[in-house]
Amino acid sequence: MKKSTIIFLQLIVLAIFFSSSSFAQKSTPEKVKAGIYVTSIHDIDFKEKEYTVDFWLWLKYKNRDFNFVENLEIPQAKTVTKSFSTIDTSGNQVYLLMKLQCVMKDSWAIDNFPFDKQKLRLSIENSQFDSDAFVFVPDTVGKQYDHRFTLRGWNIDSLNISAGTKIYETAFGDETIKPHTEYSNFKVRVSLSRDAMGLFWKMFLGMYVAFLIAFMCFYIHADSIDSRFGLSVGSLFAVIGNKYIIDGSLPESTTFTLVDTLHGITLIFILVVIISTAFSLRMIKKGKAEQANKFDKAFALVMLIAYISLNIFFIIQASNG
Repeated sequence: MKKSTIIFLQLIVLAIFFSSSSFAQKSTPEKVKAGIYVTSIHDIDFKEKEYTVDFWLWLKYKNRDFNFVENLEIPQAKTVTKSFSTIDTSGNQVYLLMKLQCVMKDSWAIDNFPFDKQKLRLSIENSQFDSDAFVFVPDTVGKQYDHRFTLRGWNIDSLNISAGTKIYETAFGDETIKPHTEYSNFKVRVSLSRDAMGLFWKMFLGMYVAFLIAFMCFYIHADSIDSRFGLSVGSLFAVIGNKYIIDGSLPESTTFTLVDTLHGITLIFILVVIISTAFSLRMIKKGKAEQANKFDKAFALVMLIAYISLNIFFIIQASNG
């Protein structure tokens, strides 16, 4: 009796073990191997926050129900155009190869413009199957982009691929499940840095010329009040106009960018020129012409050094950011 009880308990343990192993095997998500080869990135629209990317995408999986041809989803894509696709179902797996072109919406970091660095993001999901059914595994063999294509004004620093999970806090209308679903996604990150110096001088040359015109007021005799005030006020409006032109080519931002900083510094220094002109005129009226000339020369040197130093500081800070 005792021996039969021990055998019975052993059978129960074995049954529980095999049933749990079978359950674990069934609940293990399938691995979908995914790879990408980017052939072109172009039409970067900085104002509209979008860009166009052409790439080859391949997927390897066993479950034919996944049907990535129909269920492929690319979040944040404005348009997706499939120009080519082929499926090989020979053997025990599905091999899918597609050529896609996507117009992607993205957000830009413009705080350090034009010394900005951008990250272009692209992710791929299956619209029908969540992470319980499968998970992506990146195919890292070979290169992920064509090193021969170039972006005008940009340098491609790196292209990284990875797999992760995206959480949606919704049941998509299914009342039988909790409003929490997780989908496996295949992620691509492209890091870009801008060839900035040419663009910088193209955009800010007018601002610096306007400041130098205002700065020349210190070398005009304080008696010529109309000339000194006229140059300063004209330079003030020139800087404001230059800022509006640059802002027109940038997306809206609530942060204080490098463009705002440099134009703000220039406006303040031109205002200081106007204030110093009024102070020199006051000394002239009191019969202190020689002191007024000395003040103009000394103050001009101090202001020029301060202006150049502040510009260099903020530019270096932005280029290293």
